[in-house]
Amino acid sequence: MTRTLALLLAALGTASAHTEVTVVSPTPTLPVSAPKAVLLQFSEPVNLRFASFRVLPMPSAKTPAEVAKMALALKPDSPQLVNTGGLLSGMAAKLSLPLKPNLKAGPYLIAWAVLSEDGHPVTGQSLFRVR
Repeated sequence: MTRTLALLLAALGTASAHTEVTVVSPTPTLPVSAPKAVLLQFSEPVNLRFASFRVLPMPSAKTPAEVAKMALALKPDSPQLVNTGGLLSGMAAKLSLPLKPNLKAGPYLIAWAVLSEDGHPVTGQSLFRVR
């Protein structure tokens, strides 16, 4: 009985876990030459139809959270964005976002909003620096 209860609780804990970003490239730790794309990897596949991804230059007077909120409110074709490509669809745990060529030196913010498998919204952001 105790073993059955432990297995049931373990299964419930797994089912209620939210999607997490497990890999972001470029990373915030080392400046990079202008990348051609940004890579995001999630702990589980996400429905790209209900996801938003934005990459833009990081203004110096704002916090990453403020810029991420503003970025996610932008339309996908906003001239402020440096990521390119059209609407995404399907399910994917790994995503490559093409970037405009020849990014200028400075900090950039990657912002995302996805739905977890359990329907909860998950947002996040990461920074990288072009040298």
